[in-house]
Amino acid sequence: MKFLDQAKIFIQSGNGGGGAVSFRREKFIEYGGPDGGDGGNGGDVWIEAVEGLNTLIDYRYQQHFKAQTGVHGMGRNRHGAKGDDVVLKVPVGTEVYEEDKETLIVDLDVPGKRFLLAEGGSGGWGNDRFKGPVNRAPTHANPGLPGQEKWIWLKLKLIADAGLLGLPNAGKSTFLAAVSAARPKIADYPFTTLTPNLGVVDLSTNERFVIADIPGLIEGASEGAGLGTRFLGHVERAGVLIHLIDATQDDPAAAWKTIRAELEAYGEDLARRPEIVALNKIDALDHDLRVMIAEDFEGKSGVRPRLISGVSGEGVTELLRDAWKLVKRHREAEGGGGMVSYGDDWTADEEEDHVVETPGGWRP
Repeated sequence: MKFLDQAKIFIQSGNGGGGAVSFRREKFIEYGGPDGGDGGNGGDVWIEAVEGLNTLIDYRYQQHFKAQTGVHGMGRNRHGAKGDDVVLKVPVGTEVYEEDKETLIVDLDVPGKRFLLAEGGSGGWGNDRFKGPVNRAPTHANPGLPGQEKWIWLKLKLIADAGLLGLPNAGKSTFLAAVSAARPKIADYPFTTLTPNLGVVDLSTNERFVIADIPGLIEGASEGAGLGTRFLGHVERAGVLIHLIDATQDDPAAAWKTIRAELEAYGEDLARRPEIVALNKIDALDHDLRVMIAEDFEGKSGVRPRLISGVSGEGVTELLRDAWKLVKRHREAEGGGGMVSYGDDWTADEEEDHVVETPGGWRP
């Protein structure tokens, strides 16, 4: 299925049904009288977040959605039925914006969340509503009110607990395939990943979290270079960022600084999120070279990196457990309605929560 994370659609709620002008014509009723019924209300346009969807591809081939017009009123005081509603089903994490793409209408970040986008027009009154002591035989009725119509933007931001960052060919897809059941495309050329991929990390029965792999970032990504600008939004909801760096390149510290600069420029507090930095592909290096590269990296960046290999699994278990601690803290803060603090001085060693170890040890 093709991945689509943005769509512009037109919505229109139903017009209200018109009221009826009618008079009674019955035997033995001498004067009769007005008996026109009211029109029904127009259908509403709703949007709902549902599980099981991960793309907006349904809105690529149909962009216009119109609710049904209310049924007109009829004689003998018969009121028209309400028009059928339209319910737009979208993936969890979809944001709805006005046509200007800046004014947020609603963030559908919870499964089952519904929001009324356009209310149907009210039905008109029939002539029975207008009879009185002066006007005993009104000959007019109200038309139904028109519905609402507008263009809106749908933007999908995947719900992931952890986000994978790095330059192209940093080994993110290999890492995702090693720690989850996801099967992203893996190849030895840049920009192998063209769309975000999600995987579920299953450390134990009570230790599960979702990790997102987005296309590799390059310098200038925050200004539109490469694919980074569009897909950085998919890690905005993540509680922790896992920054993978190719340890076999000439200057790993320069690669780290490039990504950090793009996070700062992008905004949305991404640069302040808890970050786990890992030098990947150490299976291609001997012990002495690993130590030298790690020390050089720490001296230039001020950050002590993890040493891991997505191919051999070395160091992956420890990285995932520290990521889980951050994910759990992020979930607790959000679930309790508190503000998540993105301090710069947090380290995984400071977290003392009890961790349930997987029997026999976890293996990627």
